[in-house]
Amino acid sequence: MNKFFIAIVVLVFVMFSCTGNGNSNSVSDDIPVDSDSIVTDTVVSDTMEMLISETPMPKSADELFDNFFFNFAANRKLQHQRIKFPLPVLVGEKVDTIKKEQWKTEHFFMRQGYYTLIFDNRRQMDLVNDTSIDSVVVEMVNFAKKTIKQYVFRRVTGIWFMESIRYVPLYRNNNASFLKFYERFVTDSVFQIQSLSNPVTFVGPDPDDDFNTMEGLITPETWPAFAPELPSGRIYNIVYGNNHSESNCKIFLIRGISNGLEIEMSFIRKDGKWVLTKLIN
Repeated sequence: MNKFFIAIVVLVFVMFSCTGNGNSNSVSDDIPVDSDSIVTDTVVSDTMEMLISETPMPKSADELFDNFFFNFAANRKLQHQRIKFPLPVLVGEKVDTIKKEQWKTEHFFMRQGYYTLIFDNRRQMDLVNDTSIDSVVVEMVNFAKKTIKQYVFRRVTGIWFMESIRYVPLYRNNNASFLKFYERFVTDSVFQIQSLSNPVTFVGPDPDDDFNTMEGLITPETWPAFAPELPSGRIYNIVYGNNHSESNCKIFLIRGISNGLEIEMSFIRKDGKWVLTKLIN
């Protein structure tokens, strides 16, 4: 991400630190709404959004989805321009719509300062920088409701648009098995220890050399000293492209927004059981 986008993200982060929780866009009482997603607008947030809205997004931002999306998540004006209204909202067999005047700015994961990604392999990780990708789905996984809210984006004639929102049961997702495991992994300390490969490969900063990394092994007994703090309750995922299916390997990333945070965890499924095999911190 270039300096322009980093500056935008920093402005957004400051804005979010001065406001409450995010919002969602409900059409009717039948469409699931996150209880913690109602925002109270303040003078500060309005001023910051105005500043961001007045900063033109370079045409080059549409080349990579991430560059477009960080602007989209921060910019109320851009959202109105890049959403196909009336926006279809699919809940099971039911289809509703959101009109332009009903839309409330959606900031996605921006106010938490990090986001999560789930990949099957490193080849999928390379899709993040693939300028030929023309379809992306941003997923909000709600473990309590066992539901995934999917924001569907497509690039049409070189320009990204959000085309629809879908609510799907967690069990129907390609990552369903891993997500079911992950929910317990982050909330049950005993199960977490039981789900470690013995040993787990660890790669992290060298305490004696700031420019190098060191590699070692973590045993179940030493895991508490290395275990990272992992998000629970609700996480996000971004699916780049359409070629994804159920897999016995998962790479789980926690990536900070303009703060240098990056945690990578590799899992494999053996005999139906997921285990952590590698931690890069």
